[in-house]
Amino acid sequence: MRPSTTATRWRSRMRSADVVATGVQGLRARKIRTALSAVGIAIGIASLIAVVGISASSRAELIAQIDRLGTNLLQVQAGDDVFGEDSALPEQAPSMVRRIAPVLQSAGMARLNTEVQRNDLVDDRNGLKVLAAEPQLLDTLEGAVAAGRFLDQGTAKLATVVLGSVAAERLGITDLGGSPRVHIAGEWFTVIGVLDPLPLNPEIDRSALIGEDITETLLGAEVIPTDIYLRVDPDHVDGVRAVLARTVNPADPNEVSVSRPSDALEARAQVDQNLQNLLLGLGGVALVVGGLGIANIMIVSVLERRTEIGIRRALGATKRHIVAQFVAESASLACLGGLLGAGLGTAITFGYATRQGWLVAVPFSALAAGVAAALVLGVLAGLYPAGRAAHLDPAEAVRPTG
Repeated sequence: MRPSTTATRWRSRMRSADVVATGVQGLRARKIRTALSAVGIAIGIASLIAVVGISASSRAELIAQIDRLGTNLLQVQAGDDVFGEDSALPEQAPSMVRRIAPVLQSAGMARLNTEVQRNDLVDDRNGLKVLAAEPQLLDTLEGAVAAGRFLDQGTAKLATVVLGSVAAERLGITDLGGSPRVHIAGEWFTVIGVLDPLPLNPEIDRSALIGEDITETLLGAEVIPTDIYLRVDPDHVDGVRAVLARTVNPADPNEVSVSRPSDALEARAQVDQNLQNLLLGLGGVALVVGGLGIANIMIVSVLERRTEIGIRRALGATKRHIVAQFVAESASLACLGGLLGAGLGTAITFGYATRQGWLVAVPFSALAAGVAAALVLGVLAGLYPAGRAAHLDPAEAVRPTG
């Protein structure tokens, strides 16, 4: 006779499936409380998923935009001289840039000290610039016209102007019907084109562009280049960038500023990453609050179900079974909230990204991590209430409290 075998034969057992079923049954018996508790977890998870999803969608759109516009566009600008005064680029600067072998396209422009107005009856400052531009500027920027056409060798000699998208909006010119005109430096110019927005060149969006020839003949202004845009072989961007200042102005290269417009989009992506970290912290706080709510609900549940716990213990349930039951109940509640939160966060991301016209990107890893975080939080939140339930004395648990 082997007592150990007999003890094993009659030892109380509880299968994993029974543990889960018992935990879920406890939630079904208290539907309103379960729903309210699950909402707390869902809000935290939805916040995390939405923050990650919206940030990922924003970065995906930025990356797609950078891919479309290219990272091989460089801009050369006249900086300040040693006395802090505005300087200008040498007149031969645009032609010098074109001599650099990896340069595919380039175009210069000059900022004029005047403004553009809708008519000659107003003289308010509208923040719009007037630029004398070379005809190849639009091709260099890889831009497009929303209406009309851009300057060419013929129209650059006439009193014609092309408006950036913002400039056209501020001047109230929505179409070219009737040949609208604008007033520049006391002269009338006919609008022959309106540009599509240029994400990498917002200064062009807020400008009126006229030809260099008409600038000299009609306005009597000297065209001195202040900006040069150039497209470079993508494999030689850094090399060209390193020699541009000395090529453009060999005598004073320190008075030349060289930048890459796409760097601004990359900086925005970095700012989005920092903002995402902040919002993730706030979402984490909401998740912790939801976990504390689950712990509180489970403690109340233990107090309400003392009789149930006592009867189960009297029928042979061990402390381990009681712990497993309440941990499974807490984990199931948190998992339910996690699934609801993942769905809600995905829906928020989809709606916001669609409204902004972005690519929708919700990382699967974020969804899995959100549900897993809720599950872990549920287990941790249920440990203390489960321990209290397991240590209830069966005799005291079944004794009436009244």
